[in-house]
Amino acid sequence: MGARCSKFSICWWPLHFKSSALQLHHLENGGGSGGDAIPGFVEYGIEELRAATEGFAPDRIVSEHGEKAPNVVYSGELRGRAVAIKRFGKAAWPDTRQFLEEARAVGQLRSGRLVNLLGCCCEGKERLLVAEFMPHETLAKHLFHWETQPLNWAMRTRVALYMAQALDYCSSKGRALYHDLHAYRVLFDQDGNPRLSCFGLMKNSRDGKSYSTNLAFTPPEYLRTGRVIPESVVYSFGTILLDLLSGKHIPPSHALDLIRGKNFLVLMDSCLEGHFSNADGTEIVRLASRCLQYEARDRPNVKSLVTALISLQKDAEIPSYVLMCIPHDSSEQTLLLSPLGEACAKVDLNAIHEILEKVGYKDDDGAPNDLSFQMWTNQLHETLNWKKHGDDAFRSKDFGRAIDFYTKFINSGTMISLTVLARRCFSYLTNNMLQEALGDAMQAQVVSPEWPTAYYLQAATLFTLGMEGDAREALKHGASLEAKKQ
Repeated sequence: MGARCSKFSICWWPLHFKSSALQLHHLENGGGSGGDAIPGFVEYGIEELRAATEGFAPDRIVSEHGEKAPNVVYSGELRGRAVAIKRFGKAAWPDTRQFLEEARAVGQLRSGRLVNLLGCCCEGKERLLVAEFMPHETLAKHLFHWETQPLNWAMRTRVALYMAQALDYCSSKGRALYHDLHAYRVLFDQDGNPRLSCFGLMKNSRDGKSYSTNLAFTPPEYLRTGRVIPESVVYSFGTILLDLLSGKHIPPSHALDLIRGKNFLVLMDSCLEGHFSNADGTEIVRLASRCLQYEARDRPNVKSLVTALISLQKDAEIPSYVLMCIPHDSSEQTLLLSPLGEACAKVDLNAIHEILEKVGYKDDDGAPNDLSFQMWTNQLHETLNWKKHGDDAFRSKDFGRAIDFYTKFINSGTMISLTVLARRCFSYLTNNMLQEALGDAMQAQVVSPEWPTAYYLQAATLFTLGMEGDAREALKHGASLEAKKQ
C-alpha cells in the first residue's frame, strides 16, 4: 500500500502532505500510529538477550501461562527499544537452518497491522524470537477477562478489520499461512490499535503442529489431513469473529447450530445490547458463518473480508486509545465539519457517495484546462463519452466500471476534472484500493489546493488505513478551508 511514485510522483505533492504519503509507505514498512520507524531484522547473541531480560528474570515473563508455557515470552529493553522476546523450549527447532530461514523470511515483513519481528537468536540449542512489545494486553484479555469495561462495538469491528488487513498483507507477501490464529494472537499497541502477532507466521518444525488449541476450534481439513491451507486461516478468523460477537470462546459447531436455528442473537455479548444495529450484527454473523463453512472452498478469501468489514466501521475518526479509554497525550479539538466532512470522518461510504453524486460537477468551475482548438475538436467528444459512462457507472454503484472509464478520461490528458478525481478516488476506496484512492485525493489537492473535498477524501482513506493522526490533520485542513469560504 505504499505510495506509488511511478504514477503520482511524490515530488509534486505539497509539503504539508508529503508526510502523509511517506507514512502510508511507513504503515506498510512497520510504522504504526505514533511509533518509531522499525529497524531491519537482526540476528542477536544470546548474551545480549539475556541482558535485555535481566537474565530471563521471572518478573519479566509476559506469557499468558507464565513459566508453565512451553515457550515463554519475556519483556525486555534492547538497544533503546521495548521488545518481547520469545524463548522456545530446549527441544524446539532442532533444525538450525530451518529456524533461521523461517525467522529471516518473517522478519522481512513490515506492517502497521503486525507485531513486527525484529530479530532472532540461534546459538547452540537456544532459539529465540524478538518482536515489538505491545503494552496493552491481548484481545483474549479484553474480551474474556476484562476488569473495568468491555470492548465496545466500534472497537470490536475495528479489531476484525485490522486483523483481516494484517492477513491480507501477509498473503500479498507470500505468507498466507498463519498457524493457530486465536484471540491471544491479537495484541494492542501503545495507541490501542490491534496488531497480529508475528509468532503465528512461524511453524514449529519439530512437532509439525499448527494448532495447539482445543480441537473443537480446529479447521476440519486440518483434523482430516494434518495440513494447513490458506482457507484454514479464514476458518480461524471466523472463530475470532465469534469471540468478538459473544465475548466468549464458543465452539464453532455450537455457534453454527444457533445461527442455523436463527437464534444467533443468543450469541451476542449482553454487554453490547442496544449498542449496535441489527443489520451490522447480522452481517458479522453472516461473515462468521461463511468463514466457518465445513468445506474449505466455500469460505471467502481474506481480501473480500476486508472489503466487507470496511463498510461496518463505526466512529472511524475516533482513535483506538479513546475507544479503549487508554490514557494518551493528545489535545483533541472539536471540528465543525460539513456533511461531506462528517461522512468522511465516519468513513460512511453510502453518505459520501450520495453527497458526491448530489454535488455533481459544480466544483469543476475554475479548474485549469489549457486546451488548443485542435484538441477540442479531435478529442473532446470521445473524452466526454468516457466521463459520461463513468458517471453512469458511479451512479449505479458499479465502481469497477467507473474506475475504468474515469481512468480513460484522465489518461486522455484533454482536460482536468476535480470531480472525476474525487469520484475515482471514492471508487478506489470502495474497492479497497487504498493506495490509488490516496493518490487521487492528493492529485486533486495539487490541482486545487483550496478544495476541502480533496482533504476530506484523504481523511477517509487515511482512517481506513488506520492512520488516525494524519486523517485528523486532513480533516482539520479541510474544515479550515471551508470556514474561510463562509
